[in-house]
Parts: sequence; structure tokens; C-alpha cells
Amino acid sequence: MIKFVRAGGIAAAALALAATATFADPSNATQIAAPSAASYLDHGSAMIDGSATALNQAYNPAVIAASLMQAAEAAVPRPRALGELVPAYVATEIPDAEQDCLANAVYFEARGEPIDGQLAVADVVLNRVASKKYPDTICEVVTQPWQFSFVRDGIIPAADRSSASWKKAVAISRIALDKLAAEVPEDVLWYHADYVAPSWGKRLDREKKVGLHIFYS
Repeated sequence: MIKFVRAGGIAAAALALAATATFADPSNATQIAAPSAASYLDHGSAMIDGSATALNQAYNPAVIAASLMQAAEAAVPRPRALGELVPAYVATEIPDAEQDCLANAVYFEARGEPIDGQLAVADVVLNRVASKKYPDTICEVVTQPWQFSFVRDGIIPAADRSSASWKKAVAISRIALDKLAAEVPEDVLWYHADYVAPSWGKRLDREKKVGLHIFYS
């Protein structure tokens, strides 16, 4: 049996699809073409042979749902790489003491390292906070005796907060805290520079080397 579709219904469906396809981000939405105006005869009273135009298939609810799902997926922002995230988060000021301690650790331990090496240092600090082997706050982890060489008697020295290195350290600390990116697994709790060979390194599992630092779990 030949199925028929009213032209008025086609036009309404086309308008609904066109409006829906622009949600979220128009640049990402799937473009769904409206049917050609040449398909109808005399507005609402004319009938169109759906088998000849394939319009029944185009406006099948399942097809419409699939098209809208594709549009929704296209509109979702893709995860950004670390190199894209850092410029978006550079800053001078920090809202709280905990992030300040983390930014200082990144600044003093790894400001000369590539950004993935800086993130790895931030990850280690946060991994220690989450571990039962170390204190429960970032500042306590960073100022714990005999752990980070830049700390003297529990005091963090003053960083050059007008420098590009500080702004980048702030960005790395924010990215690590917000879990927007990670460089080493959660069980990585230790690292050292590749130009030293501490005895404890032999007792641990080497995870990876990033820049001048070797990381262990």
C-alpha cells in the first residue's frame, strides 16, 4: 500500500528540525536539509507519494531521533589538551591558601620543566594528600620536613609572582585541582631529578620520566 504524507506536515517537521539543529553551538550542530518546495502541489490539500520521495523514511521518528542525537554529540565540547588548557588558566592571584601551596610546589620544583612535567609534580602532591602515608592537606604535604628541598624550616620562600613562570604554575595548580588533566597515576607518590640517584629509588617501581624528573609508585 502506498503511504501518503501531507505537505503541510512536511513543512512543519522541516521547521522543527531546522530549529532543533541550532541548539548549544550552531557551529557544531548537524545541518538537516529541509525538503524541496517543488515536491508539493497546492499547499495543504495536496498529497505526496512518500514511496517516490523517501520522505516517509526521512521523517520517521527513529530517523529524527538519530539525527538529533548526532547533533547533540557534535555540540558537546571535546576535552582540551594540556597545551590548550594552560593559556586559559594563567593567572597571578590565587583564591585560597591550599592552591597557593600547590602553585608554589610547581613553581619551585618544576618551573623550568615542560608543562607535562609541571603537572606531574602537582599530581604527586595531590596524590600524597589522598594517600594515608602523608598529611591530609596540600600545605601540610608541601611543608612536611625533608620532603621538598625548596622548603626551609617549614617556610615556603617568596615566588616572583609577576613572572610568566608563576602564572603558568597557577594554571597548572588549577588544572590539577579541577582534574582537567593528569600526567601520572594516583599511586605515584615520589620523584627525583635524573642527575641524582637516591637509594630509596631502588626500592620503588619506576613509573616514567617527564623532563628531568623520574616518577615512582
